Amino acid sequence: MTTTSNALAARKAAPAQRLDGVVFLLALASGAGVANVYYVQPILPLVQDAFGATSYQAGLAPTLTQVGYALGMLFLAPLGDLVERKRLILVKSALMVLALVLAAITPTLSLLIVAGVAIGVLGSLGQDFIPVAAHIAPEASRGKVVGIVTTGLLTGILLSRTLSGFVGEAFGWRAVYWMAAGLVAATAVALWRVLPTYAPAAKGSYVSLIRSLGTLMLEHPRLRKAALTQALLALPLGAFWSTLAFLLAAPPFNMGAAAAGAFGFVGAAGAMGASVFGHLADKRNPDVFVRVAAVLVLVAFVGMLILPVTIPVLIVGALVFDLGVMAGLVSHQAIIANLDHSARSRLNGLLMTSAMIGVAVGAAVGNWAWGTYGWVGVCGVGVISAVLALLRSTVRSPE
Repeated sequence: MTTTSNALAARKAAPAQRLDGVVFLLALASGAGVANVYYVQPILPLVQDAFGATSYQAGLAPTLTQVGYALGMLFLAPLGDLVERKRLILVKSALMVLALVLAAITPTLSLLIVAGVAIGVLGSLGQDFIPVAAHIAPEASRGKVVGIVTTGLLTGILLSRTLSGFVGEAFGWRAVYWMAAGLVAATAVALWRVLPTYAPAAKGSYVSLIRSLGTLMLEHPRLRKAALTQALLALPLGAFWSTLAFLLAAPPFNMGAAAAGAFGFVGAAGAMGASVFGHLADKRNPDVFVRVAAVLVLVAFVGMLILPVTIPVLIVGALVFDLGVMAGLVSHQAIIANLDHSARSRLNGLLMTSAMIGVAVGAAVGNWAWGTYGWVGVCGVGVISAVLALLRSTVRSPE
């Protein structure tokens, strides 16, 4: 059975009401799956104190988790085109639960970092639902449906910080990982009962599938442009969120993990705009919204650079640049969705790998900038990256 017939059959089999329910579950599961990658960020001061580590040593946890996430997007996400997606999602969910339990019981910072890498690799679980959404959605509303699931994913990323901060401060940082393990297990049960099955879109071996990633990059200039631009947009995201907890813990704020986590609400508000941009991308040129996204990120970091470092400034800055990053991601997903219908998992995996490389580089450079220049250095990293993203987005693709 072909990919097209699979998708058509799925749409005919699912009434509109049932489809809405499946889309909601996909959005919820996507957020729960990817949230595990980000729980560590607001509890870094707690982890640092627990193991008597320096801020640089503790900062390796989110940095290497992001590296693991990029590796998972590159080497595991493409399996969605080769392996039946429901089975793949359930296996990843089980392994994620094990990795989270390991993080919860670890006696050393080194083992926590190792568990974090595993959590990052398996964090590609959250991305597995986006190609499913693209398959089940009618073509006229594909951008909207993908935008809803992407909003769930991005909201999971941002609210994970809020949840982690409050749970960590109230019950300790280990409780965060126990909570996460229970959440993944619960969503896996729901997915087992509800998620439809699809025949794999690609044929051949895993090795040939991985080799095809390079071919896709070479064949599609718009994919290359989207990947680089999204990496540049995501870099400031990593710089900001990997250093915010340290900024708020230092004078004059002297705030705890819950305060850093509360900023997740701000980011989530920005993420809500993702579905709006997805809907607009169905009707207009999505390249325009990529440029708008770059401008939003640039304005946010310029504002945080030149204005006094106050809570209101940080809130507005986080809201604006998170909206920009999310708008860029959804617009780029709309751009690549129709490049090759048989390679949607790989195309999305390549885009997200690039984005996560941007986040990982941003976390590393942000930690360095924080230690060397303070908050001014972190904002400077955001400004430079946003300018480069804007310049890249204005270059026309030959495709």
